[in-house]
Amino acid sequence: MSDVAAIKSLVQKHGLLKTEISKIIVGQEKVIDEILLSIFSGGHALLIGVPGLAKTLMVNTIATTLGLDFKRIQFTPDLMPSDILGSEILDESRQFKFIKGPIFSNIILADEINRTPPKTQAALLEAMQERVVTVAGQRYPLSLPYFVLATQNPIEQEGTYPLPEAQLDRFMFSINLDYPSFQEEVDVVKATTSDSKPTVGALLNAAQIIEFQQLVRRIPVADNVIEYAVNLVSKTRPKTEKAAQIVNDYIDWGAGPRASQNLILGAKTHAAVNGKFSPDIEDVQAVATGILRHRMIKNYKAEAEGLTIESIIKDLF
Repeated sequence: MSDVAAIKSLVQKHGLLKTEISKIIVGQEKVIDEILLSIFSGGHALLIGVPGLAKTLMVNTIATTLGLDFKRIQFTPDLMPSDILGSEILDESRQFKFIKGPIFSNIILADEINRTPPKTQAALLEAMQERVVTVAGQRYPLSLPYFVLATQNPIEQEGTYPLPEAQLDRFMFSINLDYPSFQEEVDVVKATTSDSKPTVGALLNAAQIIEFQQLVRRIPVADNVIEYAVNLVSKTRPKTEKAAQIVNDYIDWGAGPRASQNLILGAKTHAAVNGKFSPDIEDVQAVATGILRHRMIKNYKAEAEGLTIESIIKDLF
């Protein structure tokens, strides 16, 4: 199939996926868009929202429509790395045998990832970056596509271990979930308190998703769009020559080179799902907030003046 035909096929599949997901998930369109952008770009996503916003249901529904294996890991303070990765046991013939943990799946929902100590959080790091797991010196490749969706609860900071910057940087998107609108909540209550049980079917499979991920990588990008993305990221770094004034005033720490890579990958995917054959600056801006949000750290002055990261990013456009 030619790349032009492949992009048309991606646009069609993307539309069908959103229709199928909306059978179960009411509203939250922007969130679903960003999760799908993440998947077709081959990146991971961090979902931040209060309890009860159907984060688990959303991930489960998306995994089903994509035809992928799905596992949920509930992160707790006593969770050990072996509970995620798996462990070696002695079998009947006195040989060590590796029992795979829940990390061996296509989509992992790491629920409340900030509830577990750094040692266990770090168990996910190698898997997210290298797509392999090392246990007792043996390397085990993970099946592709491989995708980590972590959720974080913004209100209960009691007994939590905030993710370190290096680990936050591994997530392509940071996605904020808001409360539904009044009408959406009415629809949710109607749908969930009756006896009808809508179901969704698989519209894609692992091989097709990998093909779409490779297609995104092949999309050409004009030099001026790449320079715009790198410039945008450079502006987020305080006390450097390209730093914007608002960044020098309100930001302690800016985004690293991985942000520039993700901006271009995200822009390519955003262009492709909208039927364009090459991304432009608008595509970079469309994905910038989700990609930069968790890579910039506000200082106390920004906190005191009630400035949001989102408004600072918009200012950089």
